[in-house]
Amino acid sequence: MKRVWTAVLLVVCCAFVMTGCQSSPQVAPSDLPAWALMPPEGGISAVGSAKIGPAGTNFARTEAASNARDEIARSINVKVKNMLKNFTETTGVGDDTTVDKVFTNVSKQVAKVDLTGSQIKKVHKDDANQEIYVLVALQPEAVSGVAEAMKQAAVTSYKNDKALWQKFQAKKGQEELDKEIEKEFGGM
Repeated sequence: MKRVWTAVLLVVCCAFVMTGCQSSPQVAPSDLPAWALMPPEGGISAVGSAKIGPAGTNFARTEAASNARDEIARSINVKVKNMLKNFTETTGVGDDTTVDKVFTNVSKQVAKVDLTGSQIKKVHKDDANQEIYVLVALQPEAVSGVAEAMKQAAVTSYKNDKALWQKFQAKKGQEELDKEIEKEFGGM
C-alpha cells in the first residue's frame, strides 16, 4: 500500500512541477476570414490549409487544395473500419490488489469519390503564421450529379450483392468478436 501512495505522490508532484514550468499560450485574435473557419453552407465545399515552407506558396496552395478535396470526398462517401478493445484485470488480495486496464481504439477511413468539377473559390494567405487557406467547392452541376449518384446507390444497394456481402462481413466480425471474448474470458 505504501508503494501505491508513494507512486501517487510522485505523479502529483511531477504534475505540479510540469504545470508550473509551462507558460500560458498567448492566443491572438484570428484575422482569418469567416469562410476559412467555417465553409459557407449550400452546395458541397470544404477548406484546406497548409504551411508555407521552402517549396513555396504555390506548393502550399496545391497541398491546401488537396486537403480540402479530401475533406469533400470524406463528407460524401467514407468507409470506416474501427476496432475497440477494452480489458480490465485485477490481481492480488486486500490492500495488495492492483488493477490493470487497457483500452485500444484503432480506426481507418478511406474515401473514393470522383470530384469532377471541384474548383478553388477563395484563397487566404496568413503571413503571421505562414499558412495558406483554400476554399474548394464543387460546381452546382457536379453537386446535382453527386446527389443523383448517391440516391441511385441508396436505392440499388438494398438488394445487391454488395449489401449482402456487407451483412455477411458484419456477422462474421461479430462472430470473431464472440470467439475472442470466449477465448479471453471463458463462458460467462
